[in-house]
Amino acid sequence: QVQLVESGGGLVQAGGSLRLSCAASGRTFSSYAMGWFRQGPGKEREFVAGISWSGYNTYYADSVKGRFTISRDNAKNTVYLQMNSLKPEDTAVYYCAADSLARLRVGVQVNYWGQGTQVTVSS
Repeated sequence: QVQLVESGGGLVQAGGSLRLSCAASGRTFSSYAMGWFRQGPGKEREFVAGISWSGYNTYYADSVKGRFTISRDNAKNTVYLQMNSLKPEDTAVYYCAADSLARLRVGVQVNYWGQGTQVTVSS
């Protein structure tokens, strides 16, 4: 069982940066791939970034490549999402998730979700 708690969201101007954190409870954190998803106003939830259990492999949605970086610290049971060059279209509730990388990349049958943190980018 894994419980996830996101933090770090807020209001930022376009072009600014934010770093989201996701703290996980449970001794098996390092055995899960981790991912970030987001759901904007009136939109479906979409995959943003994923990272393998080792941290060696990372994957990104085309819309955030080159701007967002996912990382993890297994000693701290935490995964991060560094978001740079933010755009108004990045406005969304951001969710942390844990499961296999295959499930995270398609967003199907993902077992563990956080409660979400709001990111608002003003123009």
